[in-house]
Amino acid sequence: MRRMVWACLTGAAAIWHMPEPVQAQVETSVRPQIRPAVLDDITARQVPQAQVILAASIRPVLRPSGLATRPAETATQVSVQDPKFRAWVAGFKGRARAAGISEDVFDRAFQGVQLDPSVIKLDRNQSEFTKQIWDYLDFAVAPTRVTNGEKMLRRHGRTLDRIEAQFGVEKEVVVAIWGMESAYGERRGDRPLIESLATLAYDGRRGAFFEKQLIAALKIIQAGDVAPRNMTGSWAGAMGHTQFIPTSYEAYAVDFTGDGKRDIWSDDPTDALASTAAYLKRFGWTKGQPWGVEVKLPSGFDPGRARREFKQNPGAWASEGVRDMNGQAVPNYGAASILLPAGIQGAAFMIFNNFAVIERYNQADAYVIGVGHLSDRITGGPAIQASWPRQYAPTSIEEKKEIQRRLRRKGFGVEKIDGVVGPNTIGAIRAFQQSRGIPADGFPSQQLLEQLRGQ
Repeated sequence: MRRMVWACLTGAAAIWHMPEPVQAQVETSVRPQIRPAVLDDITARQVPQAQVILAASIRPVLRPSGLATRPAETATQVSVQDPKFRAWVAGFKGRARAAGISEDVFDRAFQGVQLDPSVIKLDRNQSEFTKQIWDYLDFAVAPTRVTNGEKMLRRHGRTLDRIEAQFGVEKEVVVAIWGMESAYGERRGDRPLIESLATLAYDGRRGAFFEKQLIAALKIIQAGDVAPRNMTGSWAGAMGHTQFIPTSYEAYAVDFTGDGKRDIWSDDPTDALASTAAYLKRFGWTKGQPWGVEVKLPSGFDPGRARREFKQNPGAWASEGVRDMNGQAVPNYGAASILLPAGIQGAAFMIFNNFAVIERYNQADAYVIGVGHLSDRITGGPAIQASWPRQYAPTSIEEKKEIQRRLRRKGFGVEKIDGVVGPNTIGAIRAFQQSRGIPADGFPSQQLLEQLRGQ
């Protein structure tokens, strides 16, 4: 799950008492930056097959952005009995057998599997439009999502209490991820996963990655966790209530019900919720530590100090005038950074290590803030109190590329002209702003673009 942010999806040990598996770090996920449940809300009001690119996100994301459900225009699968695809399947069978997949499992899993051009179309031809972080959060933490989260906390209260006791991850955080990933199980994805992964592996754009996911999916079937016909998910390979990719599932999913299966697909969300908690625990969740706290910054605060790598304890921040929204010093939850997701004119957060743990699930700042804030709201916390700079017109991908080109021409050290506003670009923006006496918030705004054009 990284540069997934969309980061990887999920997982943990297989039985409650089993030790956590010793695994290499889970690789980058292909899941979307805007989670499926949120993306469905956005696209219902705007454009289909859309990947939302957050103007305020400071971390790159890998495509494709897997929708949890099929867009209307691709609801009818176009199956093609492509001879080259059949030849690829025959060759892949040998590689699967070498990886330990039995012939019987392979044949059952690939029964009826054909090339699905709609998956390739989704991978290659996604529309892109810009979505500011405040617009994203309007959907991610909408009143209905908060209300439904409160209902899920009550409905699954006993199970969630047991999961929290077992893994030491607050139940409201687990529920918030569930809400962000699949609208509390309503949008788990209905595509046959083996067919989607086989199509993407054959297509070759990221064939090695998808072939690895396909091998993992076959191992899941071989372990008896799910029948091939019930292994469904998004077109990009994310599965179940909390949208695991197969390698993450294989490494971290748990059988919390004790029925011998790690079932994240059925209507019962128990195993999926426990697996999500196990995943967060595996990557260092600290119970009792917030993901972040909204704060007020003192007048004259240097936005250049709002960097992830600059950390100090809340007491040190308080000595500089940083306070919570009630004017009090933030309790000492550990080393913390200041995050300005929309620049100096938007909300400010003091973020802790648990922010980075959620980030392992999905690397976008907006996603982590969405999960964290949703978890706060479903337990009665207030809405974000600061105003957002909604007057800012968003910058498109091409405009971000122009910002990068102009910064590079002026000698500000941009490494890539890719429209992704990551730490390198933010640093270059800040350096430019500082050189011109502009508040150095690192935000890729239309105002910044005009300043660069005018220099």
